[in-house]
Order: sequence, then C-alpha cells, then structure tokens
Amino acid sequence: RTFAERLSGDETVEKSRAVNSRAEMEIGRYHWMYPGSKNHQYRPVPTLGDRANPLSSPGCFECCIKCLGGVPYASLVATILCFSGVALFCGCGHVALAGTVAILEQHFSTNTSDHALLSEVIQLMQYVIYGIASFFFLYGIILLAEGFYTTSAVKELHGEFKTTACGRCISGMFVFLTYVLGVAWLGVFGFSAVPVFMFYNIWSTCEVIKSPQTNGTAGVEQICVDIRQYGIIPWNAFPGRICGSALENICNTNEFYMSYHLFIVACAGAGATVIALIHFLMILSSNWAYLKDASKMQAYQDIKAKEEQELQDIQSRSKEQLNSYT
Repeated sequence: RTFAERLSGDETVEKSRAVNSRAEMEIGRYHWMYPGSKNHQYRPVPTLGDRANPLSSPGCFECCIKCLGGVPYASLVATILCFSGVALFCGCGHVALAGTVAILEQHFSTNTSDHALLSEVIQLMQYVIYGIASFFFLYGIILLAEGFYTTSAVKELHGEFKTTACGRCISGMFVFLTYVLGVAWLGVFGFSAVPVFMFYNIWSTCEVIKSPQTNGTAGVEQICVDIRQYGIIPWNAFPGRICGSALENICNTNEFYMSYHLFIVACAGAGATVIALIHFLMILSSNWAYLKDASKMQAYQDIKAKEEQELQDIQSRSKEQLNSYT
C-alpha cells in the first residue's frame, strides 16, 4: 500500500478509538450519577413515538391471542370425546357386569359351580376395564401433547422451527398405533352390543307378558326365556329357564333395570371412543404430512442459506484480492 493509504487507515483507527473512549466516558458518568444502574444492562431509551403509542408493544392481549393460536382445537375435541367415551364404557360396563352376575346367581343359575367360569371371566373383564381406563387416560394426554407440539411447530409460534427424523418417526408411530387401537375398539363396540341384545330380548319378552292380550291368560306361563341358549352358562345349569310371572318379576327388579340401561350407555361410550380414535387418526395423518412438508422446506432453506454464505465468502475474498493489488 501507499503511504497516503496507510496514513488514512491510521486516522480511521484513531477516530474509532476516540469514539469508543468517549462512549465509555458517557457510560461511566451515567453510572456515577445513578449508582443503582451498574447491575442493570443498558437498554436504549424509547423514542417519543414509542411513548406516545403504548399499544405498539405486545401486551397481555396479544400474548393470549398468540397462545390461543397454538391450541390444537381438533386434538382437544378428540381428547374430550375419547375421555368421555372411555369413562362411560369403563364405568357403566363395570357396574353392569356386577349386576349381571347378581341376576344369574339369583334367578338363572342357583348352583355356584355352574357359573364359576363365567364369574371368573367377568372378574377378569373388570380388571381389564381398569387397565383400559388407565391406558387411554395416558394415551389421550400424549396425543394432545403431540397436537400442541405439531401445531406450535408448524405455525412457528415458539422460536425457530426445526424438525428431525426422530420426530417424524414418532408421529408415524402414533398414526399406526391409533389405527390399530381404532380397529380393536371396533371389536369392543361390537362385543358390547351382545349384552344389550340379550337384555333387550328379555325386556321385550316381559313386555309381551305385561300386554293386555296375554296378561291373566293361561298362555302367560308358556312365555319363557332360556338364558342357556346364549352360551354364557352350561346347558346343565338349573333352572336356566324362567317363564311367566317369575320372568316378569325379574324384569321389575332394580338389578335388571340398571344393568340393561348401563349396558346401553357402555355401548354408546364404545361408539364414541371409536369416533374419537377416527378423529385422532385424521389429525395425526394431517400433522405427519405437515411435518414432512416442513422438513423439506427446512432442508431447502438450509441449502439456500449455505449457497448465499458461500457466495458472500467468494465476493469478500475477491474484494480482498483486488485491494491487495491496488
């Protein structure tokens, strides 16, 4: 370089040092006048326009709107529906099974050994109900949290969004697991309709007995219900068959009335759970597609930023080479 260029460079360095020393002197004078400000970070004083418009800075209302924008309303509705359906199925099914055992022991199978296997199966089903309730309570919370994560990530509400292959794999796993659970709950829904069908047949037979055409006639005692034909108790169970006025008395008991209606509610709860899982399956599939598209866009932006950085490096090196030649 020439002597004039070196001299101008030295003058620029001296001016920058003078400006820095002057700024340090001003900051030191500020700390001397206000000793309590030493422990605080320096912040620029807002301008007159900022002070005149207090709504320009984000307040509580804007924060609430931002938080509400990140709520996965579809996942929230599906979670509430899933919790409601599972609660109805488990609670009503548990009580209805206990009432069914009481009806069998008191009227259709007086010998304990005849329905011992059925009692063990019903007790096992009650324990399974406890497990189903616990599992779906946890699974619903996990799916709701996954919905919060995906919604916030896609809308980029909390900082820079970065998806990983592990996150996409977890979302795909939830899609597969929800599909399997939905198919399983279809079977549960069909199975829960069986006791409703049985109790409906008994109730309709009692209505025939109570009808004016048959009430008080000799043919009433010939109207019977044989519970053994459903296969829940063996054929050698005694009595197994109830007819006439004895059957009408069974229909008038509180156990029969409660068990019948609780089985209906449990079947409705199983149907609501199936609908909730189908809703979850659609939500998870949509979220997985969003994450896949977002990952592709992120990879494109990373490549673009890398190319721009390389272009800037080439331009800076070329400028340095030109300056070295002059």
